[in-house]
Amino acid sequence: MSEIAVSLPAPGESLRLLAVHAHPDDESSKGAASTAKYINEGVEILVVSCTGGERGDILNESFELGDRSIFEVRREEMARAAEVLGIQHRWLGFEDSGWPDGDPKPPLPEGCFADLPLEHVAAPLVDIVREFRPHVITTYDENGGYPHPDHIRTHEVAMYAWHKAADPEFVTNLPAWAIAKMYYHHTFSKERVIALHQALLDAGLESPYAEWLDNWEDTEDAQSRVTARIHCAEYFDIRDEALKAHATQIDPQGSWFAVPHELQIEIWPTEDYELALSRTGSIEPEDDLFNGLRNS
Repeated sequence: MSEIAVSLPAPGESLRLLAVHAHPDDESSKGAASTAKYINEGVEILVVSCTGGERGDILNESFELGDRSIFEVRREEMARAAEVLGIQHRWLGFEDSGWPDGDPKPPLPEGCFADLPLEHVAAPLVDIVREFRPHVITTYDENGGYPHPDHIRTHEVAMYAWHKAADPEFVTNLPAWAIAKMYYHHTFSKERVIALHQALLDAGLESPYAEWLDNWEDTEDAQSRVTARIHCAEYFDIRDEALKAHATQIDPQGSWFAVPHELQIEIWPTEDYELALSRTGSIEPEDDLFNGLRNS
């Protein structure tokens, strides 16, 4: 496979970021404050939701679905979150795979996102990359951030698009485009959860994280992979508003909002990423996903 040379921004050209997520709400729970920061700086951001989240549970006990379908409601929620964040948004158009619960786990629903062939579900993202022409792409690591089948498939789809969009021999109706850098989100590291948990206890506040930490399976911590820390605390309020737009998933009185902003700003004012692939060389540690790409 041959690749075209990476295209760096021309003088006066807007920087562009493509964020590839599994479900509506993922764009608000992972990287939303840095998204708001970059939007404020004039970066164009397109979020792709690979599925409609239609097999997701209603996690907010106070939410009443009524006679509407969860698919319909989650589309409305996503539109509201996109408005809050100031982003462009596309649906990749595939069906939520759901969480396979049980031992052994049941087979995936036929025709869902994680069940269909990779080439089939990734081809639309190649077209989106070639149309939008992002300089940076963000997505999940090889474990999906957590092992939901749609999150793992989202990683695979993003990797496929990274390579195929830059391959002139992979023919579509659009010319090839080589993304400069790919980052993985590392939002929910054990180190971060411990820091916030301890800060709450030290402040005499109740922590919602004790049970989570007690049941944490010790593997490689995400913080050991972090190469970029984006300072974005002044945008935490926009992140929270985007989260609350997903009312089926986020309880406004729940654990998402247990840590007061002043503690978050003091203890963990960044959103954290790993530079996974680069066509411009390795630049680390970073405080900007567009390091090496900005015009002077």
